[in-house]
Amino acid sequence: MVVRMRSTKSHTKNRRSHHALVSTSFAKCENCKTLKRRHTVCSSCGFYRGKKVLDLVKKTEKKQKKEKAKKVAEK
Repeated sequence: MVVRMRSTKSHTKNRRSHHALVSTSFAKCENCKTLKRRHTVCSSCGFYRGKKVLDLVKKTEKKQKKEKAKKVAEK
């Protein structure tokens, strides 16, 4: 069976022109000046919009404590 209203190649590609992927944009952290993703907490200092949101020292201590407990449990 033949398609009655066949789309041309150019029409198909024109329709799909907005399907292209867009790269993520980065911004400098106001506190430590490292690059971070926009609208997210800075992974190096824990600040977001000039306020301390995450306490990264506590987070790393908790992670180390958990790993140590896991090693003890394996022995």
